Amino acid sequence: MDERDALATRFEEHRGRLRGVAYRMLGSLAEADDAVQETWLRFSGADSSGVDNLGAWLTTIVGRVSLNMLRSRSQRREDSMETHLPDLILASPEPDPEQDAVLADSISIALLIVLETLTPTERLAFVLHDLFAMPFEEIGPIVGRTPTAARQLASRARRRVQGASPTPDGDLAEQRRVVEAFTRAARGGDLVALIEVLDPDVVVRSDGGALRPIAVLRGREAVAKGAMAFARLGAHSVDAIINGAPGAVAMLDGKPISIAVFTVAGGKVVEMNILADPERIAKMDLTVLGE
Repeated sequence: MDERDALATRFEEHRGRLRGVAYRMLGSLAEADDAVQETWLRFSGADSSGVDNLGAWLTTIVGRVSLNMLRSRSQRREDSMETHLPDLILASPEPDPEQDAVLADSISIALLIVLETLTPTERLAFVLHDLFAMPFEEIGPIVGRTPTAARQLASRARRRVQGASPTPDGDLAEQRRVVEAFTRAARGGDLVALIEVLDPDVVVRSDGGALRPIAVLRGREAVAKGAMAFARLGAHSVDAIINGAPGAVAMLDGKPISIAVFTVAGGKVVEMNILADPERIAKMDLTVLGE
């Protein structure tokens, strides 16, 4: 094994963690892969012989790369949670060992949407500390702040997350039961049953892409009526696990037309996020669903 092969082997041991950091920072699987590739280029061109903790060193690099990518987005919007949904990670509702790597990268869409509203430095401090247990002494230099200032960034981010991101019920099987009741009521046109499984303040976001900006419905009556209207299209629903939560892929004439992920808390649907962008759906691998 030559030196470059040895470097590649060492790097691959940390790829999953690096991709996880980048995905949480960027909300985009393609951009996360770009960030990991850039990290590899920097790693392969640097002298790491004196590095004691390679994982932490690489995490620092991918954190800096992701931060720069966030800052350079040409049209970063503070209201991005109302204009764009993060990329989705799909898995079969009956996962097998081959899906373990995908499921390990799962993070709730509800949390990712809130992360989109943070400043780049707040997002980095929160992701690295709260999600990956990196100490503030290592986070500070990445954002050009003292450890105390980095702690304050993470604290502000945490308050935003806790105030805006619903905490899903812990039992996935129970979450799926609620979603099945929702789907059954929508197909049956049962408004009373639909309202029963919806939280009074339920929010639905539907991202249709550049030509169809995101639509937002709030309140269970509006959401129930919208769900019944969609059910009348006659789409076939395929169950899925999406970012660790119950979801469904709507198929019409053999083609996917939307992908919905549900957040269930307190036994009610509190949030639905629907990707209906045909360009993004076309790029997704739906073979895990077995359809």
